[in-house]
Amino acid sequence: MTKQVALIIGAGDYLGSAIARRFANEGFHIVATRRRGDLETLKNQIESSGGAITTIHSDARDEQQVVQLIEKVETEIGPINVTVFNVGGNVRYGLTETTTQVYRKVWEMCALAGFLVGREVARKMLPRSKGTILFTGASASLRGSSGFAAFSGGKHALRALAQSMARELGPQGIHVAHVIVDGLIENDNTASLFPDMYASKGEDGVLQPDQLAEIYWQLHKQHKSTWTFEQDVRPFKEVW
Repeated sequence: MTKQVALIIGAGDYLGSAIARRFANEGFHIVATRRRGDLETLKNQIESSGGAITTIHSDARDEQQVVQLIEKVETEIGPINVTVFNVGGNVRYGLTETTTQVYRKVWEMCALAGFLVGREVARKMLPRSKGTILFTGASASLRGSSGFAAFSGGKHALRALAQSMARELGPQGIHVAHVIVDGLIENDNTASLFPDMYASKGEDGVLQPDQLAEIYWQLHKQHKSTWTFEQDVRPFKEVW
């Protein structure tokens, strides 16, 4: 029996890792990637629970690395059933302080990388007429905000990509969905970057990674007669 494979692009310490653990709990072989940073902790968590995982450091902005990554997974591990694109890129700069380098880098992380991953995975899924591709968005996917010109531009582009892919690939059996994460996610970085806002949220006022990961799992499990393209999620206290 061919193993099921879930590819997590941007398997960071919080949401990305939570998504990986959720799919691993369902018997998926996890392929977890990130450009840099620790992957051993996630590997130990999944393997200690009896799951299977392959970790790879790869830059999703680099076309050749993405092509090689997808080919490696398909030939050495198994056909990709699910891909989650969870690359971040959230930075805050005033407009006049936003350099070309910053704007281009954020666009590459959010939009170009999403395109490269989506295209290469689609090339493998289409002949099989099945598969799930999930993109992580943000409130910046829907509106621009002061200080977030680069991030909003990148996330707007990613949402447009996801919409185009869903309209093209959906009739061919590929479920493409976009998750708008609106609010602070529980992690050490959030607490240090936004201490006052974080403290004001109170109990259950901050998004919990494991609860978010459940949404990705449920999107994958949807019957094709009731596919969701876009789902927004926020804590009950979040103003929107």
